[in-house]
Amino acid sequence: MDKPAQTRKTSKIGVVIGKKMKKTVTVLVTRQIRHPLYKKIVRTRKTFLAHDEHEKCKLGDVVRILETRPISKRKKWRGTKILGLAPAAIPGEAENGAEVKRP
Repeated sequence: MDKPAQTRKTSKIGVVIGKKMKKTVTVLVTRQIRHPLYKKIVRTRKTFLAHDEHEKCKLGDVVRILETRPISKRKKWRGTKILGLAPAAIPGEAENGAEVKRP
């Protein structure tokens, strides 16, 4: 039997900016590219929805996400490793990640 060719999985490193859904986190990935005409370094940002099976990621964590099969309509990535933890929680901030109105 022939084995299907293995494809290289793309991985990206980003910051968790949203955790409002069950087992899903929103990851912001920032890249720096050189503009082809003006040769200036330009920062590009893109958000990805990633699967977080054990719900270990918190807001502000630096994570590595790995490309995987489609899990839902927009979720085609899964969190593999937490590279850096978020800074300590701000006093008075809600524990569940909900936004708190400040005067």
